[in-house]
Amino acid sequence: MTEQHSPTRRFWLGGKRAAEQDRFFCETLEQLGWEAGDETHWDAGWVTGMPDAEQFRRVSPQRRLNHFPGNAALTVKSRLHDSLAVLRERIRESHGADSELAARLAFFPRAYVMPHDYHALQEAALANPGQRWILKPTNASKGKGIRVLRDVAEAPLAPDWMVQEYLANPHTIRGHKYVLRLYVLISAIEPLRVYLYRQGFAKLASEPWDPEDADNPYSQLTNPDINALNARAEVPVEFIDLDRYRQWLRDQGHDDDQLFARIHDLVALTVISAVDAIRQRTARAGADPRGCYELLGLDCLVDDTLKPWILECNLSPSLGICAGPESGGRIEEAVKGGLVRDMISLLDIDGAAPPADESSGADISASLVAEAEAELARAGDFLRLLPAAEPSRYLPYFSLPALADIQLADGLAGRAVARPVLQRRHVAELLDDDQLALYATHTGRYYRPNDSAALIWLLATEGLDPDAIALELARAAVTEGDPPPDHQALRRDVWTTLARWCRAGLLCQQGSMAVPASPTTGAGESHSTPTTVASSGRAMQLAFDGRRWALHVDSAPASARLSDLLEGRLVPLSDEAASRLPRLEVLRDPAGYTLTADGEVLASRLTLAQLGSALLAHLVRQAATADRLVIDAGLLVTPLGSGVLCLFPAGEQSGDALRQLVSASGGVLTRGLRLTMAGAPRGEPLGLPMPEVAVGSPAGVPESVEIRGVLCMHTEGSPGAALDPASSLDVLGALLPCCVSVTGAPLDAHTVTALGEWLSGLDRRSLSPGDEGPSSTAVCAWLATLGEPGTSASQSGTATANG
Repeated sequence: MTEQHSPTRRFWLGGKRAAEQDRFFCETLEQLGWEAGDETHWDAGWVTGMPDAEQFRRVSPQRRLNHFPGNAALTVKSRLHDSLAVLRERIRESHGADSELAARLAFFPRAYVMPHDYHALQEAALANPGQRWILKPTNASKGKGIRVLRDVAEAPLAPDWMVQEYLANPHTIRGHKYVLRLYVLISAIEPLRVYLYRQGFAKLASEPWDPEDADNPYSQLTNPDINALNARAEVPVEFIDLDRYRQWLRDQGHDDDQLFARIHDLVALTVISAVDAIRQRTARAGADPRGCYELLGLDCLVDDTLKPWILECNLSPSLGICAGPESGGRIEEAVKGGLVRDMISLLDIDGAAPPADESSGADISASLVAEAEAELARAGDFLRLLPAAEPSRYLPYFSLPALADIQLADGLAGRAVARPVLQRRHVAELLDDDQLALYATHTGRYYRPNDSAALIWLLATEGLDPDAIALELARAAVTEGDPPPDHQALRRDVWTTLARWCRAGLLCQQGSMAVPASPTTGAGESHSTPTTVASSGRAMQLAFDGRRWALHVDSAPASARLSDLLEGRLVPLSDEAASRLPRLEVLRDPAGYTLTADGEVLASRLTLAQLGSALLAHLVRQAATADRLVIDAGLLVTPLGSGVLCLFPAGEQSGDALRQLVSASGGVLTRGLRLTMAGAPRGEPLGLPMPEVAVGSPAGVPESVEIRGVLCMHTEGSPGAALDPASSLDVLGALLPCCVSVTGAPLDAHTVTALGEWLSGLDRRSLSPGDEGPSSTAVCAWLATLGEPGTSASQSGTATANG
C-alpha cells in the first residue's frame, strides 16, 4: 500500500537527547520547508539511541530512519571486538595468519568480556606481565566507567564489563594524548555503501600524557565530557579539525596520506565485519533496508609509530558543541553543521533526486551503478570507501558478498569481477543414500538441506562459484515443452542459500589455505596472542601456625599469584603426601574462582585479586583457639617495637592509606593478631602478608608485641582532621567485625566488655583517607608518642600528632 504524505513533510526527533543534539538536523530540514512531527507522523526520523521495533516496520525509501537494526555489532564495545575477531579468524583460516589480508586486520586491541572471558584474561596477563589493561563498560558513552587497571586481577566479574589491552604508546600533540573522531555513514547495506566524512576532530586530553599516572583521567582519557570537569586546565576541552591535524603532521615531517589510507582501510574493514549481523537483523525486524541509514562516530587512536587503532564506534554521535569558541568550538560547529547538511543531501532525504531506475535482468548492474554514482554526486565532503574502486581489495573479506555487491562491482569495474569459490569450514557432512545432513562442529547445530539446497552444497564444495552453480541448476531444470526457469530468481536463491551457510561458519571463501591455519600472530600485528601458561596440577604444601594443608590449584594465574603472595609458605608436594593432609582447593568456575576446604565451599565468585585475601582469611580463622581471640586486621609493628592495630575497611583507599603508613613509619605491616586477654593484653602477630600493600611473608615480625595504638578510618559523612582522637566505642564498633573466635560464633558479653576496657587504655586515632590524610611528619610524630613497649605515653613525650 502506498503511504499518503501531507504536502508538508515532517521530521520526528526521538530518544533521550538535548535539543543541541538535534539542532543541525532540525535546522537543515526546516530550511527545506519541513515541519516538526511526532512519533506517528514523520517522513524522516532522527532518533538518539535506538527506536522502538515498530518504527523499523514503517520505514521505506520515502520514510527514512537514522538507524539499522543490528547496529550493535558495531556500537556495543564487546560486540565490535567480536565482529572484528570473527573476521580475523576467518581470514587467517582461509588465507593464512601471515597473509597480507590478515595483516590488514591488525588494528584492534584484544578484549575480554566479563565474566565469560575472565580466566582467559588472567592467562593473557600472566603470559604478558608487561601489558597494561583498561576497563570499559560494554555499552556506555561519554567515558563513563573507563579506567586503567592497576592490577588486571581486579577486573569485575559482573556482566557488561570488558577489559581491553591498553595502548601504552600513543602519539601526542604538544605532549597531550589524543583520539581521532571520525564520522562514518552507512547509506545502504545491500549493496554495501560506506562513506567517511573528510572532516572530523582530534580530541585532546586536558593534561599532558603521563604513562605512570594511570589514575588521572585528564591525562589518560580524551572524552570531552570527562575533561570538561578539569578545573585545573586552562583549556579543558580542545578539538583540532582534521585539516589542521593533517597540516600539523606534515609540518612534523610525517606522511599524512599514508596514515589516512590506513584509516580508510580500517573503517571499511570494520563495517564489513558487521554487515552480516546488520543484514540479518534488518530482515528479521521486517525493515526495508532502503529506508535505513547509520551515522557512526568512530574513535581511533594513533600510536607513536603512526599506526591507527580502532577504539570504539559510537551510536548517535554527539552533534552538540563541546569545545569553547577559542578551543575549536567555532570550527566544531562548522564541521558538524556541514556534516549533517551533506548527509541529508547524500541520502536525498528531501526527495529532490529523480527516482532510481527499477531495471531488471541484465540491467541490474547498470541500475545499481546509476544509483551509487548519483549518490556520490550528492556526497559533498563525504568520501566513498565502499564499494571500492578496486573490488578485489575488499570482496574477500565478506563471509560471502551479497549478489547486489557483486552486481555493483561488475558495473563499476566494467567487467565481471572474479566470483568467490567456497571451501568447507566448521562442518561434518553425513550422507545416507541420496540424503545429506550437515553438522556444525563449532556450534553443534544440525542441518537437513532439502534436495535443491543439497545440490547447491555439493556443487559449491566441488569448486563451482555461485553463478556457475545457478547455470548448472538452470540447465538441469530445463524440460522439453516447459518454459525455461527464471534464471535471476534461481541465481538469487543460490547466492542467498550459500550466504546463510557462510554466515553460519559452514563455508568460507577459498583463499591460499586449504585447512585452518594455526592461531599464530599475523604479520604486522604488534600484540600477539598470549601463550597459555598451564598449571602443573600438582598439590603444594601450605604451612602456617604449625599446621599444614595440601593446596590444589587448577589455574596457572591463580597458582602464580598465590605463590607470590605466600612466598616461603608453599612447597611442592607429592600425591601420596598430599593425600594425608587436609585439602584446600581453588577451582575455576564460569564467574571467577571458588575456594573450598575438604569439599566445603568457603567463598565463590572471587576475582583473582580477591582470591588471596579469601585464602588468608581462612588461615586467620584457623589460628583462633579456645582461650585466644584472633583479630583479622592489619598490624603495624613500629621500628620501636610497638604495635598499632589498623582497622581499615577493604578497598583501594585503604590500600593507599596502608602503603602511606608503612612508608612514613618505616615499620612492618602484617595481617592478623592473636590476642591473649588474661593479664596484660599482648598480641601474637600471625605474620601473614597484606595483599593490598605487598606480597610475600613480611620480614622482621616479632613473636609477640604490645599493642599501643589503634587506627581506624573516619566514618562516611564524618570528615575530620588527620589523626583525630577517636572514642573507644567508635573503635570497638570497627573492631568487632574483625574478631574471630574458635567456634565462629559471636563474642560473648564478657569478651566484648574486656575488649572495650582494653581499647580504652590505647591511643586511638581516626585517619582521613585520600588527600586529607596525615603527612609523614604527623604520622612519625604520633608514633613517637607511643614510645617503646613497657613505657607510658607520658614517659615518651607528648608530641602532637595533628597536622
